[in-house]
Amino acid sequence: MANGPSHTEAAPGRTKRTSLRTQLLEARPVNRDGFVDEWPEVGLVAMESDGDPRSSIRVQGGVVVEMDGRLRSEFDFIDQFIADHAIDVATSEQCMAVPADEVARRIVDARVPRAEVVALARGLTPARLLEVMKTMNVVEMMMGMQKMRARRTTSNQAHATSGRDNPLQIAADAAEGALRGFSELETTLGIVRYAPLAALGLLIGAQTGRPGVLTQCALEEATELELGMKGLTTYAETISVYGTEKVFVDGDDTPWSKAFLASAYASRGIKMRFTSGTGSEVQMGNAEGRSMLYLEIRCILIAKGAGVQGLQNGSISCIGVPGAVPSGIRAVLAENLVASTLDLECASGNDQSFSHSDLRRTARGLMQLLPGTDFVCSGYSSVPNADNMFAGSNFDAADYDDWNVLQRDLKVDGGLRHVPEEEILAVREKAARALQAVFESFGFPPITDAEVEAVTYAHGSEDLPLRKVVEDLKAAQSMTERGITGLDVVKALEAQGFRDVAESVFNLLRQRVTGDLLHTSAIMDAHGEPLSAVNDPNDYAGPGTGFRPTGARWEELKRLRYTTNANNPETTGGGQGPAVGTGGRILTLDERGPAKPGTRSDEVVVAVSPAFARFFTRTLVDVPLAEVLRSVLAGIEEEGVSARVVRVLSSADLAFIAHSGARLSGSGISVGLLARGTTMIHQRDLPRLSSLELFPQAPLLDLETFRKIGRNAARYAKGDAPEPVPVRNDFMARPRYQAKAAVLQLKETEFIEARRAPLELAVSFG
Repeated sequence: MANGPSHTEAAPGRTKRTSLRTQLLEARPVNRDGFVDEWPEVGLVAMESDGDPRSSIRVQGGVVVEMDGRLRSEFDFIDQFIADHAIDVATSEQCMAVPADEVARRIVDARVPRAEVVALARGLTPARLLEVMKTMNVVEMMMGMQKMRARRTTSNQAHATSGRDNPLQIAADAAEGALRGFSELETTLGIVRYAPLAALGLLIGAQTGRPGVLTQCALEEATELELGMKGLTTYAETISVYGTEKVFVDGDDTPWSKAFLASAYASRGIKMRFTSGTGSEVQMGNAEGRSMLYLEIRCILIAKGAGVQGLQNGSISCIGVPGAVPSGIRAVLAENLVASTLDLECASGNDQSFSHSDLRRTARGLMQLLPGTDFVCSGYSSVPNADNMFAGSNFDAADYDDWNVLQRDLKVDGGLRHVPEEEILAVREKAARALQAVFESFGFPPITDAEVEAVTYAHGSEDLPLRKVVEDLKAAQSMTERGITGLDVVKALEAQGFRDVAESVFNLLRQRVTGDLLHTSAIMDAHGEPLSAVNDPNDYAGPGTGFRPTGARWEELKRLRYTTNANNPETTGGGQGPAVGTGGRILTLDERGPAKPGTRSDEVVVAVSPAFARFFTRTLVDVPLAEVLRSVLAGIEEEGVSARVVRVLSSADLAFIAHSGARLSGSGISVGLLARGTTMIHQRDLPRLSSLELFPQAPLLDLETFRKIGRNAARYAKGDAPEPVPVRNDFMARPRYQAKAAVLQLKETEFIEARRAPLELAVSFG
């Protein structure tokens, strides 16, 4: 070759250029995703970490005295719980004698019965289960999943939420989702106080769409349990477990407290499963240098030891973290397979946006769709992702046709079906009319005929008339104060002429007495009868066996709408320099000693995180922290309320910081601020993990929003009931920012001083 400039250098005197092809590639959606290099020391690694222990087991007198290289005297409380409740000590030494690669072969081998593999897995430690998964590629894992899922028949679950927490929208979309084939529907809220109305809308809508669809309202655990006990929901899954002791402690929990909560649900006949997922411990800054999959396997064994029937896993809300590192999506499939191998119901994720790339998100979903899981999605968004208050799903309402085509193309059952437009419109209107009638019966703010008409044809919340938020919130509070139960809903539906929907709701309540929904992988079929691993066990034993779409179901899957009759991001976001705002203003926070409880009833405490304006100077999206604090304080002062600023040093958890501030506030109201921008308005007498208003998507918060947050906090302090600050929602914020947010959180935790009380801060803007 002739000598000349290299491909990375420009010829002398020539401006460096990139090719048109490179420009095209750089503009591709996948390059908007956030990717980070592995960082094993803090657990930012999918499956391969030198910090993971080598597997071992030793049993004496029926007690595990050594597990995975730790003596019993060295166990943390997760080790102890797993050793005492999740390991079959009678067979563990025999099971552990089987090499990891041999266990993997038995999982994949169709000739080895599922029951034999389940019995073997009962004796394996977390480290050995990790070693088994590490021997398998994704195709082998999918082969194993086809055999190891508990229930023969696959199914699906959907999110039905509203960007405005509108119960009418929730009811209509739940009805459509149930008609399209979802076996479970869940909702959540921007404003927690809407919960009773949202649960009511979801219950009525689901039973209008198809009898027997199970519903849940994903909230703080005490509220969720209360709704279940009243018969307004029929299952729960947002009972989170974690793989390190520190994260458990930060959440005021232990494996034993979670097991106790599980028993509270079971004793009342309410189906429930735990939730976990790779990446959560990294996200919270306490992965102890272990791989994400190892910590997730510990979570799965906690679920097994607690005796719950299943697990929602597949990284779930932390999918941006494993999605950012090599082999991370493989680890997500591995965690699903481990859950099924341990004989748990597996709701296998696909419930969170994780990529800008359609190709990438489809590839992630196919690993569960092709082999089939108990719930292929633990939250397919039945609404447009802009309305999805879980921050968006891997698939949403715009993907219905694509999903149905994939089922038809590949002859696989992902739980859905195409429904003609006229049937969808009819069921949406019926659900809206049923909710309208129940609102009238309970004396709630009326649902107008115009609203019913709008929601029948709507795609999202923007297509609906605005409701009077404060009046609806009063109705939600009234539901709680009056003790309205599922039986009251049945009576109201019956009295208003919706007998079929009333019967469906009543049948769900009746299942609470029979306890059939407590079986592993329990759902209700189209006839309202329970279907579970007990009466529908997975019988896959190789080609030609197991569940396959046949007969009427295959004919249903064939029908489609148009068929005829037949980078490495910046990792710190700050530095040790001053926090500078616009116009060169420098924020100074001088420590003035321990913060004391306030005596003024007209004050709001602003509680900032350990590294706020101490290391970090800007939010996740480069908004100066000087201007953030200035805007919040300005909003408070505009309402004639005084403000006090404290720094919470003992935790980097937003709920802990905000609640600590509320306990110090004379009015009992506080604003909690994380350095990355996530914000919360809290009240002293609320549970720590609850709030008055939560602003979880830091990338969407601008200075005007921070000012409104301060203004609303001041209004709460004065005893007013303001309309909540509008919460923007960007379902693609997670894939773009979550990995960076995890890195920032890891840095924030370095500034924690666990034994120090909150400090009073003097604020000045130089």
